[in-house]
Amino acid sequence: MAGFGKWVGGAIGWALGGPIGGILGYQVGKFFTSGIQINEEGSRGAYQGHGATRGGDFAMALVVLSAAVMNADGKVLKSELEFVKKFFKLNFGDDMADQLLLLLREALKQHVDVRGVAAQIRTNMDHPKRLLLLQYLYGIAKSDGNVDKSEIDLIRTIGRHLGISAKDITSIEEPFNTGSANPYKVLEISKDCSASDVKKAYRKLAIKFHPDKIGDLGEGPKKQAKERFLQVQSAYEEIKKIRGFK
Repeated sequence: MAGFGKWVGGAIGWALGGPIGGILGYQVGKFFTSGIQINEEGSRGAYQGHGATRGGDFAMALVVLSAAVMNADGKVLKSELEFVKKFFKLNFGDDMADQLLLLLREALKQHVDVRGVAAQIRTNMDHPKRLLLLQYLYGIAKSDGNVDKSEIDLIRTIGRHLGISAKDITSIEEPFNTGSANPYKVLEISKDCSASDVKKAYRKLAIKFHPDKIGDLGEGPKKQAKERFLQVQSAYEEIKKIRGFK
């Protein structure tokens, strides 16, 4: 517990204010060691957009949005918990993952104001990290092999409130749909576009989803971002093969 308290004290800023703090603040506080304090003024100031997103902020956003999506269809599945557990361990290590799962269990008992939470995240988190959050949420929905409509509808709503464009939402969602992904949807272009347009779309998305965009969050999130980058690359290669150009 003490290790988690020290980690929280140095890694969380804006997430302890606003709706996220309202859901997790008390439980997070229980993990603090006696020598660590974050005052209300600091939390509120962070919520207004002061300071960069830290690993702890990203983790708190993950926990709360995970709870919202897992509760979307009215039942929390073992496959969903296993997916989240694996993701937490990959990104934060075994010890922190165990504590984050405790926070998740508490968050699952509460109503999550997704609009308010998403607005808080949008105010404080840069666009590449928000894209990564959305990718992760689709992973939860697909974890049991059956994407429920209520989960997809909620994730799309979260995406809109996160300030993510409809094209980006569709592009991120496409690889998680049943069957082969439509490469044109992944690249956010139409089938009748020119070869030049295909290349431009690929270059644009390759920059947008490059893993280095979220490198400050650590190697775990960077690996998740690389997965998305490879989806874009694969879609481009498939279209080149279909059309016969280099």
